[in-house]
Amino acid sequence: MTPTHYALLSAALFTIGLIGVLVRRNIIIVFMSIELMLNAVNINLIAYSAQWQNAIGQVFAVFVIAVAAAEAAVGLGIVLAFYRNKETVNIDEMNLMKW
Repeated sequence: MTPTHYALLSAALFTIGLIGVLVRRNIIIVFMSIELMLNAVNINLIAYSAQWQNAIGQVFAVFVIAVAAAEAAVGLGIVLAFYRNKETVNIDEMNLMKW
């Protein structure tokens, strides 16, 4: 496979994730879509890192994975706390911090 194939795969995954974030109202689906977008970025980083024989892209991919894990842990904690209070995971009903 050439880097073009990886770029096309990455673009497709990123587009699916972006559509999931913009269209869906369930916060769990939105989190999964964000993870899909981050993994699309990782595919690009690893593909071009392998193409140019440079490990910097792989280091960035590991950093992105660490940030995604932290984001998921904090986000799911917030969602669980919200669900205990409101018993919903609908984004439209999460307006507690609005003015």
